[in-house]
Amino acid sequence: MPKTVSILIADDHSVTRMGVKVLLERQAHFKIVAEAKSGEEAILKAQETHPDVAVLDIRMPGVSGIEACRQIIKSGEGCKIIMLTAYAEEELLFAAIQAGAVGYILKLADENELVSAVEHVSRGEGFLDSSMIGSVFKAIKKSTQAKHAAQFFTLTSREMSVMALVSKGMTNRQIAEKLYLGEGTIRNYVTSVLAKLALANRAEAAAFAVKHKLDELIATY
Repeated sequence: MPKTVSILIADDHSVTRMGVKVLLERQAHFKIVAEAKSGEEAILKAQETHPDVAVLDIRMPGVSGIEACRQIIKSGEGCKIIMLTAYAEEELLFAAIQAGAVGYILKLADENELVSAVEHVSRGEGFLDSSMIGSVFKAIKKSTQAKHAAQFFTLTSREMSVMALVSKGMTNRQIAEKLYLGEGTIRNYVTSVLAKLALANRAEAAAFAVKHKLDELIATY
């Protein structure tokens, strides 16, 4: 027999709470040990009942589901949190992850997905609603690009262009011809780039540009 999973459900809408409860109680090894209609109540009920899993509405008046998640995780009881939301919002997803949630599911998800979410997180695994996967990868890519872009924030757009060409192994003369500038001007740009990024030579500049995907950043921005 599967191990019994104790569950706390928190949502300020009674109909939603009842619906989630009915769906989960169809599983013989799921046991609803507490219900809450607010974030504050969810925190107290979690302290009283020590559930294995808490399914929290992300938007509740007063203490939000995200703050309740943070407080429950902070208590150190080992409760795994699934955030339940009506909307696929990337900002809320990442806020929930930062708060310690390991599951994220839409209220429109079918019964199997909700059951699967509880099964996964009760085993210490993460779970993400299938409809969110594409937007999450897109957001992660955007976040990664921003981190790379931060490496070049001291450079002007012209210096970034020169550095990109340096990374391709081009000489100052070749860069000057490509950008229709004087060779001396390009030399000054290269010197400025090396100084601003604390790089010793063109080889280091080329390696830095490749590491932080300068070509992709220039194409994106």
